[in-house]
Amino acid sequence: MFSLADKSALVTGAAGGIGRAIAERFVAAGARVVITDIADARETARAIGAAYLPMDVGAEDSIADGLREAASLLGPLDILVNNAGVGDVGTTIEETEGAVLERITRINQWGVFHGLKHAPARMNDGGSIINTSSLAALIKLAGSGAYSASKAAVISMTRMAAVELGSRGIRVNAVCPGYIDTALGSGDEGRRLCESFTAIGRMGTTGDLVGVYHFLAADESRYITGQAIAVDGGWSCGPSTRLLETVLGSDSVS
Repeated sequence: MFSLADKSALVTGAAGGIGRAIAERFVAAGARVVITDIADARETARAIGAAYLPMDVGAEDSIADGLREAASLLGPLDILVNNAGVGDVGTTIEETEGAVLERITRINQWGVFHGLKHAPARMNDGGSIINTSSLAALIKLAGSGAYSASKAAVISMTRMAAVELGSRGIRVNAVCPGYIDTALGSGDEGRRLCESFTAIGRMGTTGDLVGVYHFLAADESRYITGQAIAVDGGWSCGPSTRLLETVLGSDSVS
């Protein structure tokens, strides 16, 4: 079950963190994998048994070239994970500089759009595209307006592409991670937030997350498309018991 044997996959933004963990999981499940990143990930690729191609998802030509090169290495792709992104947060909408807005939108939104634009020509029918969105697309925290908007756009594009590519049997889904303990995560601040806001009461790990990507890449999910799946420890369900106890007092919560 959930074998990816004989499947070819490309994972963007895979020099480390979530992208690397996804690529490792795919390799372990039998896939032939190419990882891409704007950073040099040749050592990472060797360590996990993948190939590496440089790609800047902020540039359409780089995405198109990378997809073409990946298909020349592996043959037509079965799986694409549009994972690369940036997490610039911390300013209100009023305070957000135009250059910051442009960078976030270009990488997080246009990067996924151009992946969806150029990938189908390099993919087999019946393939799977998985886009990394975010809990920020669903739950709003002040100071993340540009980032939240870019990740909400990913969900919208996911649903549109699912409709447009359905005739080829290509499924398109999004994963919405909450706070995940990686080098690009929010460290102690994110950990404290997760302890209070999530039903499970802790920050997530890449190990908690990659199984969802694996499932969506595998044939067992062949009737699932156009979905945005939150992997957030229950944050999006509503206030946790711990949070209510903090706000209202433990005697008020039963």
